[in-house]
Amino acid sequence: MWVIEPDFNADGSQFISVIHLNTILQVAHLIPVYSKEFILMKLFFCDLLDKFSLFYVNRFIDCHAFEIAF
Repeated sequence: MWVIEPDFNADGSQFISVIHLNTILQVAHLIPVYSKEFILMKLFFCDLLDKFSLFYVNRFIDCHAFEIAF
């Protein structure tokens, strides 16, 4: 699996952009890269992008993702 991380500008701000919905080919299944610390029980799925800085891209989620990412 590949490891991805957020991109930052030279001033330290997070690089963001708006894309058109018709340019999305396939959704991605992201798995957080866990550290050795404990995870709070109050952590919700909508907070994962803010709490973790590295993610695995799971290309084995289905046959379409495997063909596109391989």
